[in-house]
Amino acid sequence: MAEIITRRAVLAGAGAGAGLLMSGCDQIIHDPKVLKYIYKENEANYYLQRGLSSYASLAPEYRPDQMSPVFRANGSINPGTPEYSAWVADKFASYRLKIYGLVNKPQSLSLAQIKSMPARTQITKHDCVEGWTAVGQWQGPAVGSLLKLADLQSKAKYIVFHCADHYRGAALPYYESLDMFDAFHPQTILAWGMNGAPVTVPHGAPLRLRAERHLGYKQAKYIIGLEAVESFAGIQGGHGGYWQDNVDYDWFAGI
Repeated sequence: MAEIITRRAVLAGAGAGAGLLMSGCDQIIHDPKVLKYIYKENEANYYLQRGLSSYASLAPEYRPDQMSPVFRANGSINPGTPEYSAWVADKFASYRLKIYGLVNKPQSLSLAQIKSMPARTQITKHDCVEGWTAVGQWQGPAVGSLLKLADLQSKAKYIVFHCADHYRGAALPYYESLDMFDAFHPQTILAWGMNGAPVTVPHGAPLRLRAERHLGYKQAKYIIGLEAVESFAGIQGGHGGYWQDNVDYDWFAGI
């Protein structure tokens, strides 16, 4: 666990020393060599944390009075596509969450159906790779409970979270992924609620991923699909996420 903490400290220190933190998370993309150095032990970190972790290992949770007065919206703040704009206009009545891939029972769920499922409420800290943090409340069903509806096939190893936004006008939509251990962790939820109200458009409406034992860039917004896969081959750049494909970010990003 000491190695994991040291990596985070190095990340913050390297960013500060190199002037990477002055204008937000995006600034880091200008020096990918720094990220390669920081994340070169990604695989070792993954296996170390897996060896030390269990489903009983939870990220810290906080009291309501410890919530941040402002929780900034970073990354995309509105997908702005015709389809997404139509969902916003009808208050997401026509939105559907697709669960597909290596499953025996593909699902197409309305937001009303998702909100009718048992939900977890958790007050947790968002840790951005930039170094800023914020504490907020999230509410929504466990990702694991959604996956159980689809009856995963045994060869499925990862869940890819497909999103509605094209970050900075990218040709392909944003995406992220988790292995099955983290997909079924009790604090991994698809949040439809934030701070006692529906998640807003800037914060990822109608659903955003909250995987609380990971850095902020894993918390994908505007979720439209959960795809069960055996590998990332053939999925965009093949590294399991937008930042991993484009800027050599750490795939695991565990904290």
